[in-house]
Amino acid sequence: MKKTAYSGLILGPIRWLRKIRGFRIVYTPLLAIVLFTAVMGIILGTLHLQEKTQQEAALFRELSFAKQRIQTRFTSNLDTLTTINREVAASADQFKLKQIAREQAEDLVVNNHEIIKIIWLNNDQQREWVVPAESGKSDWISKTQNEQLINSSLASTIELSRVTSRAAFSQFVSLNLQGDEPISAERRIVLWQVVPNIVSGEIVGFLAALYTTQGILDVIPAELKSNYRFTLLTDDERVLGISSDKNTPKRAFSNQTSLDIGVLSPNLTLRIDTYPPPTNLTFRMLIGVVLGLSAFVVWSLWSVLKQMQVRQEAEASLRAETRFRNAMENSTPVGIRAHDMQKRITYVNRAFCEMTGWSADELIGLTPPFPFWPDSRKDELVEKMNLAMKSDVNLIMRVGIEGAILKRDGTLMQTRTFISPLINEKDKQTGWVTSLIDISEPKKIREELAASQERFTTVLESLDAAVSVVSLETNALLFANRFYRERFGDDSKGHYQLAGSDSNNTTMRDIAEDLEEFTPGIPSSFLYQESESEEVQLSDESNQWFEVRRRFIPWVDGHLAQLLIATDITTRKEADDLALQQQERMQFTSRLTTMGEMASSLAHELNQPLSAISNYCMGVAKRLEGNLDPALNKEILPALEKAAEQAHRAGTIIQRIRGFVKRSEPQRKESNIAEIINDAVGLVEIEAHRHRLTISSEITENLPVVNLDPVLILQVVVNLLKNALDSVREAYPLSSRWSAPPVRIRADLDTSIFPAMLRIQVTDTGGGISENVLERMFEPFFSTKSDGMGMGLNICRSIIESHHGRLWATNVQDSEQTKLAGCTFTILLPLESTQSKVNI
Repeated sequence: MKKTAYSGLILGPIRWLRKIRGFRIVYTPLLAIVLFTAVMGIILGTLHLQEKTQQEAALFRELSFAKQRIQTRFTSNLDTLTTINREVAASADQFKLKQIAREQAEDLVVNNHEIIKIIWLNNDQQREWVVPAESGKSDWISKTQNEQLINSSLASTIELSRVTSRAAFSQFVSLNLQGDEPISAERRIVLWQVVPNIVSGEIVGFLAALYTTQGILDVIPAELKSNYRFTLLTDDERVLGISSDKNTPKRAFSNQTSLDIGVLSPNLTLRIDTYPPPTNLTFRMLIGVVLGLSAFVVWSLWSVLKQMQVRQEAEASLRAETRFRNAMENSTPVGIRAHDMQKRITYVNRAFCEMTGWSADELIGLTPPFPFWPDSRKDELVEKMNLAMKSDVNLIMRVGIEGAILKRDGTLMQTRTFISPLINEKDKQTGWVTSLIDISEPKKIREELAASQERFTTVLESLDAAVSVVSLETNALLFANRFYRERFGDDSKGHYQLAGSDSNNTTMRDIAEDLEEFTPGIPSSFLYQESESEEVQLSDESNQWFEVRRRFIPWVDGHLAQLLIATDITTRKEADDLALQQQERMQFTSRLTTMGEMASSLAHELNQPLSAISNYCMGVAKRLEGNLDPALNKEILPALEKAAEQAHRAGTIIQRIRGFVKRSEPQRKESNIAEIINDAVGLVEIEAHRHRLTISSEITENLPVVNLDPVLILQVVVNLLKNALDSVREAYPLSSRWSAPPVRIRADLDTSIFPAMLRIQVTDTGGGISENVLERMFEPFFSTKSDGMGMGLNICRSIIESHHGRLWATNVQDSEQTKLAGCTFTILLPLESTQSKVNI
């Protein structure tokens, strides 16, 4: 314990010395920077302080000199004014002496710029003379509004001088002068100095001198004012005069002193401000050189400091990286060894030693063939190693070399080796680095997976269903079994046919992108969820039916793919269709039976009222005969007869339809087709006029008499005419129907076939009939009208076919053959019935 404490005491100072040494190495430049900067700051500060002291001393001397000049001038002026007073008093009776005194006053005004006027006043304050002499041009006071202010100030000053019997000064007077002339600016602020003229103790007059404050500053020499700015101020810092309007710098030196110009004078302050001194180029260059050298030294020391810090950080990073690499190499299961250019082992990590069972000391220095290689494969592995070191490095890095290692305990390990060149700091190769991974277990698993894959493929190939997998990213066929290849080939077109899309469809790609983007958050149950089975019919010539089931699966490369299983159900669909057709036929038969029963019931129910209507009409006609005006008989009796005839006809139609539904033969007789068409036109024409439409008929003359059921044929023609009117009514709005072409019905003989047949054609100018409607328009219960039963045309065709004729429809094109311009229904009836032919 004592020994440990003693060793700690010894190591403690050593650690501190190392820390101090590191501190000294790193922070010595920083300390030098601080000391150099401080010394240079002290030197420059001392020089600046010394220069400031010298400038302040020089400023005080100049201010004292200027003050002395001003005070000396006022003293000299006072002496001169006193002398003039004495001469004026002595020359009371001598005109020549007065003239001499006045000339002395004029000389004083001329030689002293601060005095602008001298006035001699007697004891009664009356002006005796004024210097300079007043005139209309020079008397600037009387021409302004300042005369009263000046005179008032003069009077108060004279009174002060009279009381004190001494020279007195007035307060400063600010004048309101017009214009911006320099002389106006100089005379803007003035003051009076009054000197009493005392003779034998009595005041006999006053000598008053008018000063300008700006003129007082002219006493100061011009060379002094060129270097400094002088300002006269009052006690309240009011500027009375200034030597220059030029601004002084912000850091200019300033000093001021009180200015005493007389015993009874107002308080004045004289202030002096420095201008920027003339440039001292030598001194400034010296200061610039010193500052530049100082900056360079500081920058150099700072650069040294940064370089040392970078070096220390690099050394620390290098140590950390070295430790990290050692830890990584020791922790990785990958074996690493290094070779020099002679393929001699120069380094091995711990994992490689554990792989081989050899120590690092035993392995370093070995050359191939190595003792840890199996004896049977040494030549092979040496050749592979030589080939790898001469081949493309990128290829070797991607693929690697399969090899084997024989441990010391005799265990054989399958390995994969990756080789990379070892480059030094001079970009020169000094050897090779190889890394080995144990692939014994993965290789075993891969072999088992290959066997399992073979079994799975065999099962898929034997299925009687198409199995395919398509990449949603590239649309490539990733897998297809035998059944798929035999029917759809080796591309993905069949897959997309079964999926109900094509390979250019972007919907599947969008789904794939969304799923791939959010795959980490989507549960695997969603990806593997199978879609509901759907039945798909191929659009090719085979028209085969398949039951298709799909799901999205992640493929082996990580991208999404679609798995599709399609079972051929063509045989089952054909059986289902046949059963459906049989069921529809049974339903149709049932509906026809029901309709026949309804027709029989209607015929029974309607025969009685129709017979009654006919009988009543005939009875009324009998009673009216001979009892009415002949004119009325001509109007009423024909109408009643027609009503009875139509009621009888309606009953006949119902009986014929009932008989037709009961599959009885039509009641044929020799009929004139022209009469049937005219009756049909007459029945439909009333409805046509109500809708502003017309019907035109073209009947060939001398048509033969045809053996047919006139009631049923009349019903067919009426139905076709009504359909034609409906078509035109839909094609033309109500406002333009008068200009619509008429519905045409034509009857002639068709001699283009043998034997010739009676042809009836009904043509309209409506919008025609679409192809899909043409195919189904004669089917029972098929109608394009919302309130139609779908039995009209079906019954018409059945009636025509019962007469061994034909009924069909064709569309009419416009003159440019670009669009439909109507439709024509054609009826062909034989001129002789089949029964008559048999009798013959």
